[in-house]
Amino acid sequence: MTSTSTNPYSGKLLSNLLQGKVAIVTGGNSGIGKAIVQTLAELGAKVVIDYRSHPEATEELEQEIGSYGGASFGVQADVSKLEDLQRLIDATVAQYGRLDVIVNNAGIETRTSVLDTTPEQYDKVLDINLRGVFFATQYAAKQMISQGGGGRIINISSVHEDWPMPNNTAYCLSKGGMRMLTRTAALELAPHGITMVNVGPGAVATPINDSTLNNPELLAKLNAAIPMGRMAQPEEIASVVGFLASDAASYITATTIFADGGIMQSSPGL
Repeated sequence: MTSTSTNPYSGKLLSNLLQGKVAIVTGGNSGIGKAIVQTLAELGAKVVIDYRSHPEATEELEQEIGSYGGASFGVQADVSKLEDLQRLIDATVAQYGRLDVIVNNAGIETRTSVLDTTPEQYDKVLDINLRGVFFATQYAAKQMISQGGGGRIINISSVHEDWPMPNNTAYCLSKGGMRMLTRTAALELAPHGITMVNVGPGAVATPINDSTLNNPELLAKLNAAIPMGRMAQPEEIASVVGFLASDAASYITATTIFADGGIMQSSPGL
């Protein structure tokens, strides 16, 4: 009797897991975004690196990917500007012929409370973290539908889509909105074969957390609050994205996968 396996890893090298796929990563030239670009390229995808600043970092990343035979190119686009988002999609299709995966990673925070957040700060956070994700999703989904074959929309959210962080209110609001965007839009897109999932990191060792990483007292306090005893490395978040972009995650949609070292479940044990 012949066995037919549905395991997408069966008989495949990991380097070919995303062979033939085309992916966009917003905010892709630093931090978590850079690690995601590297991971997707290593798994065989052609990757479009969206960035707003530091073109030299994008060029260096392109060269790194090219050194092992991967394919990538950078597009300077501000995700808070709708014309830039559409240009990003159009450039991807012009270069690679299609779009299979978009990772909405770009995001900012102000570390301000409801009492001291200015209208300008509020608008900037929501425009990048939520409005940009909403319309990137819309534009990417329309392209995926027109070309056929389904697709993957992966949003880099945060534990703070569900877990309050006082004095970072606008950021938490934006991530909470992303939570409901994913749960609702995923249901709308499911008939088209498009899945939509959030990845919710906890504390990650990236430049956005330099103030903590460079303060031994603060770092020790944070590590003590994480059951696994340490911050995540960017590659540990990127590996979750690589899984979600693959056929191995074909039945996962409308939810969030948290990669937080257990911090959301931590308890003082009183």
